[in-house]
Amino acid sequence: MVMSLDLTGRRALVTGGGQGVGRSIALGCAAAGAEVAVNDLDAGRAQAVVDEIEQRGGLGQVAVFDVTDFAAVEAAVQGVGRIDVLVNNAGNAGAAGFGDRSAFADTSPADWEPFLRVNLYGAMHCSRAVLPAMIESGWGRLVTIVSDAGRTGDVGGAAYSAAKAGAAGLTRALARENGRYGITANNISLGTMRTPATEPVWSDPGSDLAKGILRSYVVRRPGDPDEVASLAVYLASDHAAWITGQTYPLNGGYSFAL
Repeated sequence: MVMSLDLTGRRALVTGGGQGVGRSIALGCAAAGAEVAVNDLDAGRAQAVVDEIEQRGGLGQVAVFDVTDFAAVEAAVQGVGRIDVLVNNAGNAGAAGFGDRSAFADTSPADWEPFLRVNLYGAMHCSRAVLPAMIESGWGRLVTIVSDAGRTGDVGGAAYSAAKAGAAGLTRALARENGRYGITANNISLGTMRTPATEPVWSDPGSDLAKGILRSYVVRRPGDPDEVASLAVYLASDHAAWITGQTYPLNGGYSFAL
């Protein structure tokens, strides 16, 4: 059997789609035939990805909104039109990246809030905004990008780990609630990816920092955003119609799952 991942006639919304993993997912959905609404806080980044989509013969539109603002999310979704595929990709891993980390005992609620607002509430806001139309149409795909930090815990990143674990739990609950309507909901759990945010680390692969990070990976390299896109498009397709409530680690063997 030849597998064709065809999203023709579907409209996808990819949050945080202006760069990195989100960009690759947006391009992948468009290559499969979907019209793609590319969300980003930066209109220029979103427009650049839409331009790439259109240069390749696809359909795209810019959707500038803040996933932490539910009213803005609802207004944007209404402006875009019915969403068939939602990819909750927008995330906040912290401005420090691989730099300074803080033990939970040294943090305060004010430190936790940015992680919860984007990683958890962002996914809740966007999912809530698109679900009524999915239920009405009897078809929908929710794909949420989470992190192995949420599966295994992350020393110095408790709030991020909690937020990502919460987003994964949200997905499982939505799968149970909405499967009867032809809607599936799944997570992709990422290890360390090669993105613009992490590029300073990989520009010197021989550094102690890069070697220290990759020592935890069976496949000793960072992930490629296109690898995430391939799995996301599959989960959005009709081939994955009987897969729901699952979390797929895409992590180079950082952690294993049954």
